[in-house]
Amino acid sequence: MEKFSAFRDPGTGIQPFLSPVPPSETDVLATAFLPIRHLIGTLRTSLVLVLALVYLILVRGVCLILTPIPSVSRTVTRLCTALLARLALCLIGFWWIPAELVTRKRGKAPISSWRPAAGDLIVSNWVSWVEILWLAYRYDPIFVLPVSNAAVIPVSSTPGDASISYTPGRRTGTGSAAISSSQRVMSTRRPILGFKVVSLLSMIRLTGQTPQSSSTELRSIEEIRRSSDRPLVIFPECTTSNGRGLLRFAAIFKGVDVPPKGYNIFVMCVRYDPPSSLKPTLSYSVPSTSFTPLRHLYNVATALPPQSISIRLLSLSDSPSSQLFMVSEVVPSPGPDDDVLSEACAVLIAQIGKMKRVGLGWEDKAAFLDFYRGRAK
Repeated sequence: MEKFSAFRDPGTGIQPFLSPVPPSETDVLATAFLPIRHLIGTLRTSLVLVLALVYLILVRGVCLILTPIPSVSRTVTRLCTALLARLALCLIGFWWIPAELVTRKRGKAPISSWRPAAGDLIVSNWVSWVEILWLAYRYDPIFVLPVSNAAVIPVSSTPGDASISYTPGRRTGTGSAAISSSQRVMSTRRPILGFKVVSLLSMIRLTGQTPQSSSTELRSIEEIRRSSDRPLVIFPECTTSNGRGLLRFAAIFKGVDVPPKGYNIFVMCVRYDPPSSLKPTLSYSVPSTSFTPLRHLYNVATALPPQSISIRLLSLSDSPSSQLFMVSEVVPSPGPDDDVLSEACAVLIAQIGKMKRVGLGWEDKAAFLDFYRGRAK
C-alpha cells in the first residue's frame, strides 16, 4: 500500500514488513468452504492450546521433579518438547517438513551433517513462529532475544521534515517506483545492550516484536553459550520480516574472530510460499497487540491444503566456523570496526535462500509498527 511506501527498501523496491496477502480475485471455492474453514480453525487452535498447556505441565512442572538427576531430566524434557512441538506442527498442517542440506558451490555434495551440540550457534533469518516450533522439535535449543533501549524512529509526514532521507522504490523512474511519497529519517544502527534467555512459549509470544529494554540481567552471547547445555538460536535480524527480503543484521558478533574458536556456527534459511485464497500467509511480520500470536495461529489453522515450508541448512564445511572458510570470499573488504561474522552470516543466508538483502533493519521495523498502529487507531 502506498501509504506505507516510506518503508520500502530504496535499493530493491521490497517492502519487508507488511504481511503478504492472497490475490484479490474472488475465489468461489474459498467462499464456499469458509464455514468449514472456521470450524476446522477453531478445532485446531483449541487442540494446539491444549498441547501448550500439556507442555507447561510436563516440561515446566513434572520435569522439575527430575532436576536432581540432570541427565534424566534433560532426556525427558527433550522428548516431551520434540513430541509436543511436532504434534502442534501437524495440527496446523505441516505433515512433512523437509530440510535440505546444501553447499555454496553447485554440484558439491555436503561432507558434514547438521548436528548442533551444546554451546554451538544456530544462525537464521526470522519470518514466523513456525520455525520456532520446528527448531524446538529438531534441536530443543536455547532461545535468546536481544535487548536495546532504542527509541522509536519518527516518521516524517512531509518531505521537508527530514534532513536525512531517502526516496522509496527502485529508482527506475517508471511505475510504482516513481510514485513520490513521504520521506523518512534514515535509520541508524542502534546498539544491542545484551541478550536474555527466554522459554519456548515466551519466544513464540514475542515473535514479531522489536528489541526493547528489560529489567532482567543481561548477558553476552559468549556468556550464555559457555554455560549452556544445548545449542543456541540467534536471529541477527532481531525481529521478523515478511520473508520477501533479508533485513539488515544487527552487530551482535562484534569482536568475534572468524572462524570462532571452541564452537561451531550452523547457518540456516527459512522461506514460505506466498498465501492463496485457501492458505493464509505464514509470515508474522506485524504482531498483534493482544493475544499474540493467537489470532495468526487461528488464521493459519483455517488452511485446508497441507502447509509447506522451505528450510535450507548450510553444510558445516561451508560455515564461518570451518577452518577452511575464507572471509575474503564472502566479505571482500571488511573494515576494522565491522562485525565480520554477522556480515558473513547475512551473505550466506541470502545465498542459500536466494533472497535479496535490504537496507532496512529492526529500527525501521519499530518505526513501521508505530506508524502502522497509529494509522489503525
